[in-house]
Amino acid sequence: MVVGNGALGSSLALVLARRGLRVALVGEPHRPAAASVAAGAMLGCFGEVTTTLLKSEHGRTKLDMDVRATKLWDGWLARLYDEVGGDEIRSADGTIVMLNTVGIPQIDDDNYAAMRTAMDEYGEKYEDISPSDISWLDPDPGSRPQLAMFIPNEHAVNSHALLDRLQAAFTKAGGTVVPESVGGLLKNAERVTGVTLKSGGELRAGNVVLAAGAATQHILDTAPEISAGIPPMVSGYGVSALVGTEDGTTPDSVIRTPNRAFACGLHVVPRSQGRVYIGATNIISTTPRTTPLLSDVLFLLGCATHQVRRDLSESGLERLQVGNRPVPLDGFPLLGEAGPGGLWLMTGTYRDGLHQSPLLAEEMARRILGEAPQLDLEMFRPRRAPIQALTRDESIETAVTHMLATGYEYDWNIPIEWPYIMEDYLRKGYRQFAEELDPEFTPPPELLAASRLRPDLIQSLRDYYAASRAGE
Repeated sequence: MVVGNGALGSSLALVLARRGLRVALVGEPHRPAAASVAAGAMLGCFGEVTTTLLKSEHGRTKLDMDVRATKLWDGWLARLYDEVGGDEIRSADGTIVMLNTVGIPQIDDDNYAAMRTAMDEYGEKYEDISPSDISWLDPDPGSRPQLAMFIPNEHAVNSHALLDRLQAAFTKAGGTVVPESVGGLLKNAERVTGVTLKSGGELRAGNVVLAAGAATQHILDTAPEISAGIPPMVSGYGVSALVGTEDGTTPDSVIRTPNRAFACGLHVVPRSQGRVYIGATNIISTTPRTTPLLSDVLFLLGCATHQVRRDLSESGLERLQVGNRPVPLDGFPLLGEAGPGGLWLMTGTYRDGLHQSPLLAEEMARRILGEAPQLDLEMFRPRRAPIQALTRDESIETAVTHMLATGYEYDWNIPIEWPYIMEDYLRKGYRQFAEELDPEFTPPPELLAASRLRPDLIQSLRDYYAASRAGE
């Protein structure tokens, strides 16, 4: 049984069904709050590289997994087409990364350089291009880019079409779709044996895989004796938009910035002729959201019209989408057996889930079937001590830099000396808060910044760190 019908869960269920197993894929058809339905579905990894990602072994391992996944997508899509046909779902020919002056150099410039460093190390092709040669780009003159590069092998797919294609292939392979929401786990003294449904029924299976993204946490919370020792998850809530362009045109490629303050950077992705995807915000929330905040919508659309194309302001807003990225409190994925027999976790992938879905689906299937694994996922096992990818000083400095950067992205207008004053106060405040939170562990920068003003998140972190220390 696979709980969660987003990109990860659907991909795993399909791989297992192809292998001849009896598989149930459980999840509500409209996938409320799922990350996949609001995703830009960019099939690339180097455009997401940041300086902090490259600092730790855990981050570099995630990048290596992303690179491996990129190489699988051509074959993965070709097989889906052979199985169920349909129109082409790849929607972009490569990715253009632009470097403009909206962000701050400690983030935009450094991450732009980090991408190039990573591509050089992996031998990935890219080429410098003149921003004036990006035909679809028409930003406000005050936001025009100074540099740009083209990454030819980083494409995108239509995420909605991908999910439909995965489910069609799954049912054709003999899988069973259960269009319900899971309430909790069924277990005996030794094993997890199934799940309860919110409708009142029960489903039983020899193996249960929780791949429900941020919604996985509420299922684990029904069995505290199981969830103890597993990093709790919060939501990286995000808003994206589908827009019908004013003149009926679309770019050929993804157009994006480097990753920015606590988020994934501004990106515009072609979806179909005359329609583009605009994404995406990222706000840490202790519970998944299903409706967008007006402030996030205004910020996102304002960024797109100022930084990418001015006539987007005259375009039609066809749909607002809300997704919730699954974010463990230490920032890294939960992959593998989760303690009692029969329970597996395949979640906590933050921004990497859809992109890594072909890779993780095959790897998790091998492990469930008792076959030799091909990836070393030991560092991402669900039961673990908190991962500390950055030192406390690094987390504090990153949180300070990113918090100040949000002001520049919102185009604040303050006296020129105030950012220096604010930086000093933020640094002192975050340090004092981190020391009060725990003497040893420090959360990732986005969680450090978010938790300072969220009592519920503070308590979750304290409980997590205390439980980790007690389990040593």
